[in-house]
Amino acid sequence: MKAMLYYEPGGREVLRYEDVPDPEPGPADVVVDVAATSLNRLDVVQRNGWFQMPGFTYPHIAGMDIAGVVSAVGDSVIGVEVGDRVVVDPSLAGVDEASKLAGHGDLYGELGILGGIFAGGYAQKCLVPGTHVYPVPAAMPLEHAATFPTCFLTASHALFEVGKLRAGETVMIHAAGSGVSTAGIQLAKQAGATVLATAGSDEKAERARQLGAEHVCNNRTTDIAGFARECTQGAGVDMVFDHVGTALFGQSLFGIGVGGRLVNCGNSSGDEATIPSLGYLFHSGISILGSDPYRPEEFGPAWDKFCQGDFAVVIDSEFALADAADAQEKMMASDFFGKILLRP
Repeated sequence: MKAMLYYEPGGREVLRYEDVPDPEPGPADVVVDVAATSLNRLDVVQRNGWFQMPGFTYPHIAGMDIAGVVSAVGDSVIGVEVGDRVVVDPSLAGVDEASKLAGHGDLYGELGILGGIFAGGYAQKCLVPGTHVYPVPAAMPLEHAATFPTCFLTASHALFEVGKLRAGETVMIHAAGSGVSTAGIQLAKQAGATVLATAGSDEKAERARQLGAEHVCNNRTTDIAGFARECTQGAGVDMVFDHVGTALFGQSLFGIGVGGRLVNCGNSSGDEATIPSLGYLFHSGISILGSDPYRPEEFGPAWDKFCQGDFAVVIDSEFALADAADAQEKMMASDFFGKILLRP
């Protein structure tokens, strides 16, 4: 099969479009012929060598968000057949011990992730535990399914499992053009929250409004703390959903009201953040919460909600697998709104 992989860290020049052996399933595995995979920032962060997950090795095939058609099924797999259209849970927590990918489910250590640690969707085929594929409805295009896994699970876990967002609350969501934020805006809106969205351009801010955000602003030209206060009649928001990190962290805290919380699940602008006023933090009873990995049991219900709900599928652009370097350059330039897809 063809795959896009790299043997060392570096720029786009390290990516190689090569022939590699087809994966062979273990007793509890399936092989998925990849119809589409969507990009995540981790793809370019690891390629550049800025950060690599515990257990990462070379050569590496990226691509965490995968949808396709099952082409081979291990002997002990139940409920999955050749020809099934599926979406893949990339987290390797809760994997059957008879899988070739078993034993890598340490949520707080070397958590195995397809496309993060093990070979992922930047290929024509991918090895997947049989327990980690979910049927795609006949009416849903496979490329739509490929926009779901990392973004919707990250957003759902952060907003509801960690942040305990409730109907009637207000939440400010940064980087509205990113996949996780387009998911978060829609999930929060559906849950009955009032959504404030910030983005790096006026155009992206207005597109966030179309997804359900009631208030939007350009976070490069607007005081986001003042924006949050103005939209809540001075009270401040109940929650900030942040995966930007350094650039907006301090301003975000000042936009949170009494007893509110900041939930962080990323560091796209840097890994260091400053708390500008401990006095404000403790006097206002503000919590800072890190959103840890989602659990295996969360994927199925979130997927069902996605399939049954009226969610917009936000695809920015599509590239051939051989053009993955161009797709990654687009992501690094933040020149996108929603998901960037690769099609083998």
